[in-house]
Amino acid sequence: MTDIIKEHAISLFSKNTREDGRKLDEYRKDFKIELGVSSKSAEGSARVTLGETIVIAGVKLEVTEPFPDTPDAGAFIVNVELLPLSSPDFESGPPSINSIELSRVTDRVLRESEFIDFKKLCLKKGEKVWMILIDIYPINNAGNLFDVAYIAALAALKDAKFPKLDKENKIDYSEHTKTGLPLSKDFPMSCTVLKSKNFIYIDPTDKEEEIADARLTIGLTSHDEICALQKGGEAGLTIHEIDKMVSLAITKTKELRKLIK
Repeated sequence: MTDIIKEHAISLFSKNTREDGRKLDEYRKDFKIELGVSSKSAEGSARVTLGETIVIAGVKLEVTEPFPDTPDAGAFIVNVELLPLSSPDFESGPPSINSIELSRVTDRVLRESEFIDFKKLCLKKGEKVWMILIDIYPINNAGNLFDVAYIAALAALKDAKFPKLDKENKIDYSEHTKTGLPLSKDFPMSCTVLKSKNFIYIDPTDKEEEIADARLTIGLTSHDEICALQKGGEAGLTIHEIDKMVSLAITKTKELRKLIK
């Protein structure tokens, strides 16, 4: 069945179109970001919808001891939970390879771009720092979780506000300040580009992900500098193909930035 689906998709790709009528370099048009969707249980939250793919991300803030190698910097952890309700391909239990990969790619783009000023998360050097915890939950997987999960995490970070601290640096989660996280105004973006046969395309549906031979997720700063790369799929990529995929990602992330405030 997969071979039949792939043959049909390739036939459409050769005409620069897809089943839903989009061109190969087009995102689905029904893109929406909602902030503060879980204000009672998180310091920042967002729900992102792209086509029928829906992802919710929440940011929690804790005060903890710093890591020994960074005594004057805060910490940051990303966790993705692939819920069975979002796809029949996901199962309950320990984190799968897919959820670990999604977590690491999101973490890498945000961390390596220096979007978060970790030094400003230090409360007392060597003793207490802020820990940022990002939990990402796909609600419905209709393709392109890499990009949608990243955008949800980014939006939740931008939405987050510090909770109130007392004189002993104990948190009062019932009261939030108006202070946001120490984030750069120039935020990084992520774009996933796929290859099937000789065709390159973005924003895949779940069916288009199944027929892909290779995948490249590219994290880019606002200055079009690569801050993260993640290769997926069994097929290799030539230098020419990588150049073409990166160039496409640069163009498309410029479009995405205009949609994110």
